[in-house]
Amino acid sequence: MKVAEIVSVARGDKPADLVLRHARVVNVFSAEVYESDVAITHSRIVGVGPGYEGKAEIDLAGAYLAPGFIDAHVHIESSMLGVREFARAVLPHGTTSVIVDPHEIANVHGLDGIRYMFDQAKYGRLSMFVMVPSCVPATPMATAGARLEARDVIPLMNDPYVLGLAEMMNYPGVVQGDPAVVEKLEMFRGHVLDGHAPTLSGHHLSAYVAAGIGSDHECTTVEEAQEKLRLGMYIFIREATNAHNLRDLLPLVTPQNCRRFCFCTDDRHPLDLLERGHIDSMIRTAIAEGLDPITAMRMATLNPAEWFRLHDRGAIQPGRRADLVVFDRFDDLRIQLVLRGGQVVARQGKMVIARDRLAHPGTLRSSMNVDWRAVSFAIPAQGHKARVIGIVPDQLITEHRMAEARLVDGRAESDVSRDLLKIAVIERHMASGRMSCGFVQGMGLKRGAMASTVAHDHHNLIVVGADDTSMMTAAQAVADMRGGLAVAEGDAVLARLPLPVAGLMSDKPLETVCAQVKEPRDAVRALGSPLEEPFITLSFLALEVIPALKLTDQGLVDVEKFEFVPLFVE
Repeated sequence: MKVAEIVSVARGDKPADLVLRHARVVNVFSAEVYESDVAITHSRIVGVGPGYEGKAEIDLAGAYLAPGFIDAHVHIESSMLGVREFARAVLPHGTTSVIVDPHEIANVHGLDGIRYMFDQAKYGRLSMFVMVPSCVPATPMATAGARLEARDVIPLMNDPYVLGLAEMMNYPGVVQGDPAVVEKLEMFRGHVLDGHAPTLSGHHLSAYVAAGIGSDHECTTVEEAQEKLRLGMYIFIREATNAHNLRDLLPLVTPQNCRRFCFCTDDRHPLDLLERGHIDSMIRTAIAEGLDPITAMRMATLNPAEWFRLHDRGAIQPGRRADLVVFDRFDDLRIQLVLRGGQVVARQGKMVIARDRLAHPGTLRSSMNVDWRAVSFAIPAQGHKARVIGIVPDQLITEHRMAEARLVDGRAESDVSRDLLKIAVIERHMASGRMSCGFVQGMGLKRGAMASTVAHDHHNLIVVGADDTSMMTAAQAVADMRGGLAVAEGDAVLARLPLPVAGLMSDKPLETVCAQVKEPRDAVRALGSPLEEPFITLSFLALEVIPALKLTDQGLVDVEKFEFVPLFVE
């Protein structure tokens, strides 16, 4: 659309394509709510005020009109949905733009995986912007399916939908000046640089910020977030399925500092998206906890738009995109109408447009390659006391515990009486035969086993169980599906969810995935686990960039020391 045409309609010389009448406009610039009409032509807002004529009109009858929501940091792959089905899940909740880090699929398929995500998003209903994965693999302490060096991502840098460098998880590499890390930071100088630095503090945090990294979504306490805020970082408050940081961090948000906060979901389960919502659920909770409603709206709209330099959205302003949401009340915010680019795309929680077919759906090679001859869950006893990964409910961090091992015939075994279960990570990308075993507390299984190819960020095959036979059955069931989730007891497979796209995503519709995902979750609960989402918990037990103790295919990692440690203490 040419400027002359926009100006002509804005002057009132020509009718707009659409006029929204009697809206209560939520102005995130002036922190006001007032009644006005909003005129839209093509995909743009052209006027805010009375007197506009429209070829079509919608009378909002005093409902609130706000900018469409922006998720500041999300991994679509973690929803287990394809891009189009993810859009169907979040658009009815008012999310019109997402800032995506496709490092999950990149850790499996490299650039091919990133291009696959672009192909899925092209001409779709949701605006998807990409931050280039900074750490593939996340660290050298795990085996991923691909490696992306600085030179490999050069072709992505000129894409208009690429905004910068995604969460720099290798914070030790930044602080120590690792040449490969520094090369990527230098390459993206002048672009947006996102961070990932859980518990980083003091001089090391200063070094991290001095490198140009300006945001963080890993804060779990007010004290941690305040230190980062004081150094000028944007704080992305996260409310994921398995990481609930919103209520803990809201007390830090004040009228004076609120422009430095954004909302993000990071990793959300499909049922969570369908039943609880997306960014709208965070706004509801924040307002219920006492946050000023317009402040909450800014954190979901203008703040992320400004951090990511998306100055064409995030506010109701002439010239910006007509990405808009309509709702009746702040105290129980429920989205009634969603417009994306001036077109109504959702109404009363449902998409108004049927599923659109992909012109070029794209394909990926199989990513399931395991050398089963090398797989054994036996743990030879090398002492009496073992290190144990301790699960912390509703958090991604774990505890570094010690426990007396249960020894049987010279081997360390699971002990369900103490919730001490075996955990194993099996390399599944190149059939190297590499694997490692350890122990975990907090999963709660009384019998059986669970396995998954969703294991951040390397996404090897991860298994937890009460006995070796069940663990092998579950692991092989996952492999037979070319990736996914499985639950087993003895030789019997109790439940499964196929994720054939990179071992991370389904190729089925949203409703099918939501129905399927309940089966393995409920099966794990039936085996004794008290966890709300046990597979989400499982998926982070192998992530060696979040403290304190994690397991990769290469061994047990003390994340705070950033080094491998032996399983047995003696």
